[in-house]
Amino acid sequence: MRLRATVAYDGTDFHGFQRQANARSVQGELEAAIGRVSDQVVTVVGAGRTDAGVHATGQVIAFEVAWRHTLPELQRALNSELPEDVAISDLALCEPGFHPRFSARSRVYEYRVTETPIRKPLTRRYEWQIHHHLDALAITRAAGWLVGTHDFAAFGTAPQGEATVRTVMRADWAGVAGSWRFTIQANAFLFRMVRRIVATLVRVGSGQIDPDEVKDILASGDSRRVKGAAPACGLCLVQVDY
Repeated sequence: MRLRATVAYDGTDFHGFQRQANARSVQGELEAAIGRVSDQVVTVVGAGRTDAGVHATGQVIAFEVAWRHTLPELQRALNSELPEDVAISDLALCEPGFHPRFSARSRVYEYRVTETPIRKPLTRRYEWQIHHHLDALAITRAAGWLVGTHDFAAFGTAPQGEATVRTVMRADWAGVAGSWRFTIQANAFLFRMVRRIVATLVRVGSGQIDPDEVKDILASGDSRRVKGAAPACGLCLVQVDY
C-alpha cells in the first residue's frame, strides 16, 4: 500500500526533517518506527524539509508498506513506536500519482512572536521572545509588499540551484496583548525565507526601518540587506494544500 500521513512534531531536539547520518531527524524516526512495526525497510517522503528546531502540525508524508490489518491499527502501532515529540495525526491511502512535495499547491507556515520584558521558560521552545514593543500597523503595511509573485532572493536561497521566484498568497500579522502570529502561505519557500522575512518585519515593528523599505529590499534581490534570521523555535509548518 502507498499511504499518506499528516505528522506533527516538536522540532526542538531534531536536526531538521531530512534524514542525516549522524544526527536525529524526523524522517529518521518515522522510518525507524515504520520499520519496527512492519519489519520492512521503508523510505518516507515529506512535503517540506523543515530546518533544525522548526516545528510542524501539518507536515505531510508518503510511504509504501505491506500491511494486512486496518489503517487505524497501523496508525496506533506507529504512534506507540514513535518518540513523544512526533505523532501521526492522520493516515490514509494515497490517491494515484500523489507526491507530498510535487503535488502540493501551497504550504502555510506560522511564526509566533511574544513581547515580554522577562523571558517565559515554559513557552520559549515555541516562540521568539522579544523585550520591546512592536508596531503592528507598520508590520502589517510591510507584510503587504510580500503578497504576489516576486523574486525572493533577498530573503532566501533556492534548494538545489532552483529559481528564487515564489508566489505568496497570504502574509498576515495578527495578535493581541503582545502575542503575535505571522501567517504566510506560498506555493513554495526558499531556504530560511520565512525566518528572514520575520526578522525583517520585527525590524520594521521596532522602528529600525520603514515599512516601505521591505518593498525595496524585495526588489533589490540583495541578501546583504536582510539582517539575520528569526530563531527557528517560533516557526511551525501548519498546513500543506493539494
